[in-house]
Amino acid sequence: MKAVKYPSIILITLVIIAGIVIPIVPQPQSILEFPITPGLEDKARIIFFHVPVAWTSVLGFLMTLYYGFKYLRTKNLDYDIKSVSSAGLGMLFCVLATVTGSIWAKFNWGSFWNWDPRETSIFILLLIYGAYFALRSALSPDEVRARLSAVYAILAGPTAPFFIFVMPRIVGGLHPGAKGDTSGSTPAAQLHMPPNMLFVFFTGLIGFSLFFIWILHVRIRAARVEHQLSRKKH
Repeated sequence: MKAVKYPSIILITLVIIAGIVIPIVPQPQSILEFPITPGLEDKARIIFFHVPVAWTSVLGFLMTLYYGFKYLRTKNLDYDIKSVSSAGLGMLFCVLATVTGSIWAKFNWGSFWNWDPRETSIFILLLIYGAYFALRSALSPDEVRARLSAVYAILAGPTAPFFIFVMPRIVGGLHPGAKGDTSGSTPAAQLHMPPNMLFVFFTGLIGFSLFFIWILHVRIRAARVEHQLSRKKH
């Protein structure tokens, strides 16, 4: 997976450097300057990190759904291993999205948590997949756990893009891009950004997606070893 590992690290590193170093000014004079986003100002930098992390969490949960479906079709336990590995990474990135969003909320709204619709929706998503892992821990043998987990993953999968990207935009709230947003930050929230900001943003999306693929591959290999060792013990 070196073909994915190193490009992902390089892209994420470039995004981190660009997102932190490039200045935000009222009148940009070059591609190495970002314009001020009304309502966000310097805090607009969070979009280069927070949104790609949130997207990666959705990717992880959708991969959980996909591998759950593959398990139900084939009854191959390797797909269950891939499904739960994807779910674990989805949870990790969902927590990171929650943390980065909370830090941004502290600077923009004065507190880490405000029960804004977007914060509430990601909290519900964490509960949904927390229940997924609770379900797995309560079931045995492997075949029963894999079958019920796959059904749960298929039912829960569509909630990930809905709660992260859809629901917060169809109800009113504090978050930029929410229905009725009057902060002036809506263009950035809806990706109506200048080309240099869009370039950094989409580079982040690609970089985090490739990084997810790499660490998923590593996690699956580790899970296979863990599964083989547990079977030998029994």
